[in-house]
Amino acid sequence: MAKTTDSAHLTTKTLLPAAINGWEMFMRDQGRSHHTLKAFLSDVRLLTKFLAPDKAIGAITTDDLNRFFTWMEKERGIPCSPKTLSRRITSVKSFFRWMHQYGVLTLDPAEKVLQRSAISPLPQVLTNDEYEAVLLAADRHRRDAKPDARYYALVYLLLTTGIKKSECLGIHINHVDLNAKNGPHVFIRYASPANRYKERKIDLQEDWIVAYKEYLAQYQPTDQAFAWSPRRLEYLLEDIGVEAGLTKHLSFDMCRWTCALRDYQSGIESDLVRQKLGVSKIQWRELFIKIRKLSGEIK
Repeated sequence: MAKTTDSAHLTTKTLLPAAINGWEMFMRDQGRSHHTLKAFLSDVRLLTKFLAPDKAIGAITTDDLNRFFTWMEKERGIPCSPKTLSRRITSVKSFFRWMHQYGVLTLDPAEKVLQRSAISPLPQVLTNDEYEAVLLAADRHRRDAKPDARYYALVYLLLTTGIKKSECLGIHINHVDLNAKNGPHVFIRYASPANRYKERKIDLQEDWIVAYKEYLAQYQPTDQAFAWSPRRLEYLLEDIGVEAGLTKHLSFDMCRWTCALRDYQSGIESDLVRQKLGVSKIQWRELFIKIRKLSGEIK
């Protein structure tokens, strides 16, 4: 493979910091996001704190890298979670793969470094009975002497759209289109251009629309659909969980996972579930494993 302008000046005798600078220029030319650059570079620059400052890149061995990851995990004195360790291994592998692919290194010392699994524990979800109990508890507030549709409008939206807390707080009333030609839906929008790929349109349930109209009449929001603090909305969910008799802590995250699991179990194609959640294909790999575990397909 031909060398690029960013790697052409590198040799096996180049010191690590200079090689990292070359990799940074290459990634910028490739259009990598600011977030990706920051994460990859901070991970790889940790190598400069472990290896001798005068060590050339051609002298770095697989054993050096394995000792580096052992140091980071057990000896550095700074906590390093399995997820962080896995990401750092990925970053270092990517760095050395780049130098090998572009002919700077004859052998890739990171190729035989074992990748670590970073799948975190399974999230809690609502059972079918708990799901119904939560909706009944929320619905009772609509039937009180002083009706309050806010509880039902919030929890049923979360359970049927799978949106995150920040996305819920970001919904404005003009993002909800009840008269769309292809059926009612909500637009999930982001202010930052870096998050535009997460923007999406999610269909809304008829039962929710009825409660939402009641909620609009009662609270008359003028801009933000749920104009309360994040903590206040968390309290509303906690209250419903208690009223439903849950032993679990009802949360935004639990609602999101419950929605994803129910959608998948109902037969919705997995990539459509991914799109509804607004996650990338890379993020989906771990999430989908968890959903399959929650559904009992794999152990």
